[in-house]
Amino acid sequence: MTDFTPISDEEWRKKLTPEEFHVLRQAGTEPPHVGEYTSTTTEGVYRCRACGEELFRSTEKFEAHCGWPSFFSPLAGDKIIEREDNSLGMRRVEVLCAKCGSHMGHVFGGEGYDTPTDLRYCINSISLTLDEKPIEG
Repeated sequence: MTDFTPISDEEWRKKLTPEEFHVLRQAGTEPPHVGEYTSTTTEGVYRCRACGEELFRSTEKFEAHCGWPSFFSPLAGDKIIEREDNSLGMRRVEVLCAKCGSHMGHVFGGEGYDTPTDLRYCINSISLTLDEKPIEG
């Protein structure tokens, strides 16, 4: 983890809206097809809404038609944490911000998308903010 001083749930509740708190701090999921970034093609960097850490780039975003923003790769492997999630009676891999530990969504593999990694990072829009800027290189 990078420099981040852990804060209490009480402090998170002051910083986040109730909906943001539910998803980011309680591993909730926003409803499909309602998120701000589900279909956007705006160029830029997607940051963790809780701490501002850069997590994904628009160049790795693709249309998966699943109801949530989808990326085939994070900005860098050390920017996220992947951990097993056996909730809801299924095996999934949860994606967390490595800096603050906030829940982003889940990553799925082997679904047959035509992407370089065959991975789909299915991320809640409410977990992100988009820093609109041209992507270089």
